[in-house]
Amino acid sequence: MSQAVEDAILDLLGKLPPGKSVSPEDVAKAVDPAGWRRELGKVRPVAVGLARAGRLTILRHNKPANPEKFKGVWRMRLPLEGDQIPADAAEAGDGE
Repeated sequence: MSQAVEDAILDLLGKLPPGKSVSPEDVAKAVDPAGWRRELGKVRPVAVGLARAGRLTILRHNKPANPEKFKGVWRMRLPLEGDQIPADAAEAGDGE
């Protein structure tokens, strides 16, 4: 896991009100504003690891998504009480 990416994710999310989210691009730009595109590919695996550990929630269409199966445009936020991660990829909106 890239420590700089993990730190950026948790720092950005820690500054937001509960329920607000950040994009992978926001995280990559926080790590390296000039070369953020090089960092973008590192964000997803770090976010998935944090989601597996219960430290963040992956969102698709502003709803929790299964970190093992999500595709497409996604965001991340700190977990909220009552978050339920769908087990089926179709529930997470991945069939689009």
